[in-house]
Amino acid sequence: MSTREEIIETMVKGANRISHPLDLSSLAKKIGDSKVVMLGESTHGTSEFYSYRSILSEILIREYGFNFVAVEGDWPDATRLRNYIHKGVGKSARSVLKQNNRWPLWMWANEEVISFAEVLRFHQCSFYGLDVYSLYESIDEVLHYLKKSNPQLAQKMSARYDCLGKFEGNEIAYTKSLISGSKGCEKEVAANLEDLLRLRMENEHDGGEALFNAQQNARVVKNAENYYRTMLQGGADSWNGRDHHMMDTLEKLLEHHGPESKAIVWAHNTHIGDYRATDMWGEGYVNLGGLARQKLGSENVSLVGFGSYQGSVVASHAWGGNEEVMKLPPAQAGSFEDLCHRAALKMDTKNYYFYFGDEMKDSPLTSIFGHRAVGVVYNPEHENRSQYVPSVMTERYDAFVYIDRTQSIQPMSGKIQKGVIPETWPQGQ
Repeated sequence: MSTREEIIETMVKGANRISHPLDLSSLAKKIGDSKVVMLGESTHGTSEFYSYRSILSEILIREYGFNFVAVEGDWPDATRLRNYIHKGVGKSARSVLKQNNRWPLWMWANEEVISFAEVLRFHQCSFYGLDVYSLYESIDEVLHYLKKSNPQLAQKMSARYDCLGKFEGNEIAYTKSLISGSKGCEKEVAANLEDLLRLRMENEHDGGEALFNAQQNARVVKNAENYYRTMLQGGADSWNGRDHHMMDTLEKLLEHHGPESKAIVWAHNTHIGDYRATDMWGEGYVNLGGLARQKLGSENVSLVGFGSYQGSVVASHAWGGNEEVMKLPPAQAGSFEDLCHRAALKMDTKNYYFYFGDEMKDSPLTSIFGHRAVGVVYNPEHENRSQYVPSVMTERYDAFVYIDRTQSIQPMSGKIQKGVIPETWPQGQ
């Protein structure tokens, strides 16, 4: 068992200082040959996590040939931004992001993402959403496509989707109907996906992009219905269904962009850090980062975690509640972030990263540490052990970016959509 001093000394020796964000170029060089690079965050409301990921992503796009970014966000919202990036649809990134209406709005409707969207537009790099929540929005997108391209099939599929339509866009009402014994709409949404996947490109002026988009929306509908259904059962099934959907979507995107495609993923640490290096595995949970290593090969995937010691963060005290700028208190004693802070004091530096190469594999950093995870629902006055995920950091990530003091993101104001069921493990990530 290593002492605290030995751990801190190992951190000091292994740290790569970040005096300027462009110092991330050295990290990009270490991970640039990967097919997939996943960039995490320990909160959904921290400015530096967005800005550092933006800088690192631009280096990877410009110098290492990465050609799309996929995020922990909804497919239809990302499609609007992608249409702005490639086709100039919408007056500005700001006007496009103002159309987002799913809580928590601050995750993607913020000033940091506005800036990143212009980076992507300059490089003509595509942007996609990996998440599964957009049940009703994706139905609308499927039918909108078919009414123009195949009215007969649109009518057939609309009749099937009416099984969900009677709940008037309210996932909670649909889920409650399952509790009361309704057979639900599982067969209908699966049949619609099968029908749409049988379609072949005919006279598609955009090279099949519209059909691909519609098929993915139908896939979201099927998996979203399963997600809400499995939430009734408790346990890991709903979380796992969501992350399997993210992985399936990532694989579809890599296939869609061709054999030489390279992807950047933005998602919370709990999604991108390998589940097998945490207590998630023992509790039956999987996640995107671990699945990617298993399916694509660890040599083709780089996982980069992000964390901080203290500062401020945007979150809410309750699901569906108002966004608030909250104090992020100093990390709990003995946590990985606490030890990173002590190493920062010893080095007289604030920001740095670790690259967990072979020299780190037998170091004191292979111990199990509590690793902070803050969700969209957060109460800094009652931060508890459940927000510190036991992790072997050298196995959970390929690299870890540490920022000693962070600030909250700058959210855009917008309409909050009510009636969406929260993902509850761990606390809305």
